[in-house]
Amino acid sequence: MENIEQALDLCGLTLTEDLVLNVLKRHHSDWRPAYVFFNWRFEEVIQVLDEMSKRKGLVNEETYGILLNRFAAAHMVEEAIGIFNKRKEVGLESDLIAFQKLLMWLCRYKHVEAAETFFRLNRNEFGCDIKTWNIIFNGWCVLGNVYEAKRFWNEIISSKCEPDMFTCGTFINALTKKGKLGTAIKLFQSMWKKGLNPDVVICNCIIDALCFKKRIPEALQVFTEMKQQGCPPDVATYNSLIKHLCKIQRMEKVYELLDEMEQKKGSCLPNAITYHYLLKSLKKPEEVPEPLESIERNGCMMTADTYNLILKLYMDWDNQERVRYTWEVMERTGLGHDRRSYTIMIHGFYDKGRIQDALRYFSEMTLKGLVPEPRTKILVCDMNIKLKESRQKVEMTVKENGSSSSSSNRKGQKEELVMLIKKPLGLMGELNFTSLRKDGRMMVYKHLSYLGS
Repeated sequence: MENIEQALDLCGLTLTEDLVLNVLKRHHSDWRPAYVFFNWRFEEVIQVLDEMSKRKGLVNEETYGILLNRFAAAHMVEEAIGIFNKRKEVGLESDLIAFQKLLMWLCRYKHVEAAETFFRLNRNEFGCDIKTWNIIFNGWCVLGNVYEAKRFWNEIISSKCEPDMFTCGTFINALTKKGKLGTAIKLFQSMWKKGLNPDVVICNCIIDALCFKKRIPEALQVFTEMKQQGCPPDVATYNSLIKHLCKIQRMEKVYELLDEMEQKKGSCLPNAITYHYLLKSLKKPEEVPEPLESIERNGCMMTADTYNLILKLYMDWDNQERVRYTWEVMERTGLGHDRRSYTIMIHGFYDKGRIQDALRYFSEMTLKGLVPEPRTKILVCDMNIKLKESRQKVEMTVKENGSSSSSSNRKGQKEELVMLIKKPLGLMGELNFTSLRKDGRMMVYKHLSYLGS
């Protein structure tokens, strides 16, 4: 690493934004040289700050925020704290807000332990309100460390600061993510009792967690109670319920909620996510028009993801007419065809035994410069192996039986060759001899022609 830094020093480079970005992109798969290059000139930042501080008015809170952000992002915790300690030297006041900014940037880049240590050492000097406590508490919760979060929660309770809605909401979110739903519900219920009424975000968190645990009746009860308590649901509330109701095929309740969303309008209007859940729950092609009519009625814009979902449904149902129609509509509207679209077509045709069609779409995809998913590459390799094996079997059969002159024998041999090709490829319907020509297998075609003469 030192050799890299020495080489960079000897180059006499003039750093520009483009140069830095290009170097980092070039080494994106090898983090060590990229990291050395990124840190190479960091020490000069302090020198620049010292020069700026000599000129009145150049250093302000924005400068301070940028420096803290960059040092914390580079995991240079001591340097970030050093910037905070230099505030008075550069003409800035060291107050509670500045203290909170430092803690915030340290926690944002996962240096929660360092932030808590600095908080404990300096809280008497700067004082601390619930917002300051929340910064550290949120840091532990975002890290997913419920043990440390619970410890810090108990410290907040024992201090003079009362937890506010943000504190409770943060803890509830962390608890539900770790599967501690019982504790989360107790805290949620205690908020109502204390008059600290949960907002829609907290209610949504509880509803989604209950649905995830398949406790749908309880989720619907919370949904009813929040409306009674004056906390109006939003589209995210409805989407959580619809998602899980669709999974258990409670479609009557789903469409009841959908009607309610349409009536309320505003922040409750169904969005693309709502319709994706609906579409995924459909069982046959005849059910598709109803959600599409609702999309148009509510002014919800179709997206490439929506079209891809519809395309996959029709492909799974083997409704090739609607597959072609959807593909054409995507092309006309400019919402496709992306990598996902081609992946659906390639894998769908493969599953249906139409390997030539699958390979045709793969060829079209690569010609457009779209990079296939790893699973698609594996699938195409498998198809090519099958094609090669089928050609070898045909060639061997032709070689072994090519000398036969009997017309009935030749007819039987031709049928055998067709089956040899069909079986490994899994082709459906009659073999398309023209496609054999297009696929570059002229020799096979000629032998089949000979056998048919």
